Amino acid sequence: MTRFGERRGYHHGNLREALLEAAVDLIGRRGPDGFTVAEAARLAGVSPGAPYRHFRDAEALLAEVALRGFERFADALARAWNEGRPDPVTAYEALGRAYLDFARREPAYYAAMFETRLAQDAHPGLLVAGDRAFGVLREATERLISGLPEGKRPPALMVALHVWSMSHGIASLFCRPDRSRRKLPMAPEELLEAGLLIYMQSLGLAGGR
Repeated sequence: MTRFGERRGYHHGNLREALLEAAVDLIGRRGPDGFTVAEAARLAGVSPGAPYRHFRDAEALLAEVALRGFERFADALARAWNEGRPDPVTAYEALGRAYLDFARREPAYYAAMFETRLAQDAHPGLLVAGDRAFGVLREATERLISGLPEGKRPPALMVALHVWSMSHGIASLFCRPDRSRRKLPMAPEELLEAGLLIYMQSLGLAGGR
C-alpha cells in the first residue's frame, strides 16, 4: 500500500483525487493554512505544476475539500436524524451528537468547512453543499416544533440557528483533536445534551425529562 511521502506519480490515473487526499492529510496535520499546492503535489507524487490541471490555486483546492466535507457532514446528520425515528426529540438529540462526532472524527474536513474563510459566492458548489447540510438541521427543526400550538411556535429557522450555534461552539471549543482543545468536567456530548434539554424544555418539547 502506498503511503504519503512515497512518490507515486501521475500514472496512478486519478490526480484530482490524489491531490484532495494530500490536502486533507496536510490540513489534518497543520491546519487549513499549513499547506501549499506545491506540498500537496509533492505528497501526491507529481510535479509542482501538475495540480493546476485541476485546481487554479490553493483556494480552489481548499474549496473542493470543504465541499466534500459538507457532503459527508450532510450524510452523517441525515443518518442521525433518521427521518425523526424513533421520535423527533430522541432523533434531534442524535443529530446533535452526530455534529460533535463529525468534528471529532473528521477534523481536516471540519477545519476546511469552517476555518478557511472561503468566499462562498466564488464557489457556488460549496454554497449548495453547505445549504444541504444546514437543510438537514432545519428540516429536523421544522418537524420537531410542528406539534407546538401555532401561537407558541417559534420560527424554525431561528431555532435551527440557535441549535447550530450551540453545537458548533461546543464542537469548536471541546472536540478539537489537538492541544488547543479546552478541558471539560464532562463529555462534550453531555454538555450539548444538557443545553438542548434546557432549550427544548423552554419550548415545551421535552417535558420534565
